[in-house]
Parts: sequence; C-alpha cells; structure tokens
Amino acid sequence: MDIVSAPLNDLPWFLAYMVTAVVLTLFYVVVYIWVTPHPEIKLIRENNLAASLAFGGSLIGFCLPLSSAIANSVSLIECAIWGVIAVVVQIIIFYLVCLPIPKISERIEKGEMASGLWLGVASLAGGLLNAASMTN
Repeated sequence: MDIVSAPLNDLPWFLAYMVTAVVLTLFYVVVYIWVTPHPEIKLIRENNLAASLAFGGSLIGFCLPLSSAIANSVSLIECAIWGVIAVVVQIIIFYLVCLPIPKISERIEKGEMASGLWLGVASLAGGLLNAASMTN
C-alpha cells in the first residue's frame, strides 16, 4: 500500500458520512421551518437580519452535535440516530426559548434583532451542550 492509496481507501466512508450529514441537515432544515411560525427563508430573502441570526444559530446548533456524532459514532446507523436526536433537541430548544418571549416569531418577523440573536445564541448554546453530552 502506497502513501497515496491509503487515504483513498477511506473515501467511501467519507462519502457515506458526508451524504448522511447532508441528508440529516436538509431534514433538520425542513423540520425546523415547518415547526417555527415565521417563514425563515422568505424573511432572509427580504434581508431580515433577525431571522438570519436566529436560523443561522439554529443551524450551527444542529451541526455541532451532528459533527460530534460523526466523530464518535461506530456506524452510520448510530450516527443517524444521534442526528435525529440532535433534531429533536433543537426543536425543544426553540420551544424553550419561546417561554420567556412568547411572541418571538412575530418579533423576528418585524426584524427585532434582540429576539433573533436570543434565539440564535440559545440554539447555539443548546447545540454545544448537546454535542458535549454525546461524547460523554
């Protein structure tokens, strides 16, 4: 085995995990957009920075535990299961964030930066804790 072919032997596994990650991320985006009352993509297209911060923080908050699952799983199935758990955790975080600010979606639609930042940072913090919990 030469120095070039050794890394290429892992290429199928790289592709399998990458495809799994992309599918799970797309699944997350669809579920998140379906669950939240405000139309994230429409608002982002309209240059609503609050919506962009909220959605961006949520997406990173999902991808952090997903990357932890990829790094620590022993199989694609285990990775996918942890990925679905990460989706559920992020949805729960959205509803928890709504407790102190019940009309957060309306505020984000109005472009209120504080609400978008609060949701984004809370989603990111939840994702960090989720990722750390997966590695324990």
